[in-house]
Amino acid sequence: MSPEPTPSRLSFVTLEQFLNQLPPELEILHDGGSGAELLRWVEPSELDDPTPYLPEGEFLLTSGLPFLGDGGSARHVDAYVKRLVGAKVAALGFGIKPYFDTVPSELLTACRRHKLTLIEIPESIPFAAIGLQFSQLLESDNAKVFRQLADTNRQLMRAVLSPRPEHELLAALVQKAPVWALLVGADGRVRARAHAAGGSTGVEHSLLEPMLERLLSGSGPRVEVDGFEQPGSAMVFGHPLRSTKDANLGALILGSDVALAPAQNSVVQSVVGLLELLVRQRTSGSLAPSQLATALLLHPESLSTGSTRHVNGLKDLLAQSLSSTRSAPLRVVQGIKVDSPEWPAGDSPVRELLQWRRLFDSKLVEITDYGFAAITRLKVEDSLLADIEKLGWRLVIGDPTELTGLAAAYQRATSLRSRVQSSGKSARVDEVTWSVTGLLGREAGSMLAARLLEPVLALDAERRDPLLAVLRGWLSENGSWDASAKLLGLHRNSVRRQIGVLAELLDTDLSQAQVRAELWIALQYTDGLVGGLPRPDGPGV
Repeated sequence: MSPEPTPSRLSFVTLEQFLNQLPPELEILHDGGSGAELLRWVEPSELDDPTPYLPEGEFLLTSGLPFLGDGGSARHVDAYVKRLVGAKVAALGFGIKPYFDTVPSELLTACRRHKLTLIEIPESIPFAAIGLQFSQLLESDNAKVFRQLADTNRQLMRAVLSPRPEHELLAALVQKAPVWALLVGADGRVRARAHAAGGSTGVEHSLLEPMLERLLSGSGPRVEVDGFEQPGSAMVFGHPLRSTKDANLGALILGSDVALAPAQNSVVQSVVGLLELLVRQRTSGSLAPSQLATALLLHPESLSTGSTRHVNGLKDLLAQSLSSTRSAPLRVVQGIKVDSPEWPAGDSPVRELLQWRRLFDSKLVEITDYGFAAITRLKVEDSLLADIEKLGWRLVIGDPTELTGLAAAYQRATSLRSRVQSSGKSARVDEVTWSVTGLLGREAGSMLAARLLEPVLALDAERRDPLLAVLRGWLSENGSWDASAKLLGLHRNSVRRQIGVLAELLDTDLSQAQVRAELWIALQYTDGLVGGLPRPDGPGV
């Protein structure tokens, strides 16, 4: 075997390198020539056919359960090994005990025939120890690489949600890899380009036409390769962007003078995948949301003036976007991250957007400056609300409505958003008292009362409580001296005198309607500030 790998090679963990880390008790019964192959993972399996669940480059471990009884026949074992080779398994590890004392000869013969590396694992070495060793090998010196890849992926996800996702993706790519990048549409025209500051801008478009012709006329996953004398273009790679039906939707062409490192190639593959997703969403994907958006953007008045047939057509598109029926009621939901209204640094808006889509079973979700807004057919039960609140979010849950009432429903939800933000408590539109006090909420109302009535609230209880009771009674009777005196059980001159004291304390003109209205609202929230105050319908003062 080769010498122990250096840390710089650990991002290329091969089977040979991994076996060097394992105890010498393991014995290679047959070397199938896969020692230099990249090892993806180590996984035990006792299935007769584990191949549907195996990634390429797997080190498969078995204790021989599939070979008991009829499974141990030469024909069965040969078919088993052939399937592993077809799935590009890197090696097969056979554990001694509890089923076999030695590796079955049929298995060794089949591995030799199909050139699959076979390793005997003694009883003293548990499978878990082998898996743990591989995990530690990956973690030890690759942690930095993995963190960089994770940061890069978050950057790519943010680019996807930007106003110009294709341009932002290419800009992110040239920051992470020493390439120039060119995005071409299915018509052969350039849609976006990017290059590093001070780096090569690429080659003339005419020189790329033969490569583009191959990319846009071929089929299946492939990479076209070429090279040019211009700086930064010694190696030029073309990646087709394909639909789910293998139609060519465009191409990504990259040029560089140096070979890319594995981490940089990983970034390239991520960008190719995201660009394919973007062009697929634009040209195919789920058609209902795009049709609905187009209709409403171009003909918003059609909701009120369109024919019944047209409106029903829009309802059908809306139902498809929500996985519901045309008659199912809709709700507008607004989400507010109370502790941090802005997106957390480094977080992925794509992940958040997909999370809300999943939770509300709807494609109609948008990221907003305060959090998100969604249209859903769900009632948003208390259990779902509790789960969302555990994530640090608070919701405004709209009342049931239909397509034509969505705009008004959104406005009703919006009117409660400030209350949710200030109180830190979620709210349901259909449970709110639609009055000024109901919409204002306890916290904001108490702040208003504390500010407007501060001079009175600062008095001792013997002076404060009678004055507040008089003000409440006088305002409840619209400033009528006789009616308020009767309500309070006081002489009208006494009421007039105390109202004068209040006007002086509050330094305001109590004859103004706006002042009276604000004071009346503030009085609804004094209980929490000063304890139990006498109400107008209570004992007289």
